Amino acid sequence: MSVTYVLTPKGNPGKPEAPKKFYAQAKAREELTFRNLSKEIAEGSTTVSDSDVMAVLNDLTKVLRRHLSNGEIVRFGNFGSFQIALTSEGVEEATKFNSSLIKGAKVTFRPGIDLREMLVTLQYEKLK
Repeated sequence: MSVTYVLTPKGNPGKPEAPKKFYAQAKAREELTFRNLSKEIAEGSTTVSDSDVMAVLNDLTKVLRRHLSNGEIVRFGNFGSFQIALTSEGVEEATKFNSSLIKGAKVTFRPGIDLREMLVTLQYEKLK
């Protein structure tokens, strides 16, 4: 299978008068639901049911939430790691910074070796 994409025109914010260029944007074919993910994982095992897998994945979400909210990096071996990233306003001097200048947070994911290797071998298909 391949990753599908569409072309999207984008302008240069630093040069609004410059002509727009077309860039590839990934387009998902489908969505894998939590339930179907659990079933697929369970199909690869003779000892656990999809309900067992769902329970573990639910607990995984709770554990991730707890550790990420404590400012920890959560590493999943070869799968990758999760961490909190912040966006904030800038100040001219470090002594003038306070937490009210933090505007938001997001969870970042860094893929491990298996997913990085998969990225190298991807094939692409333009949607019509």
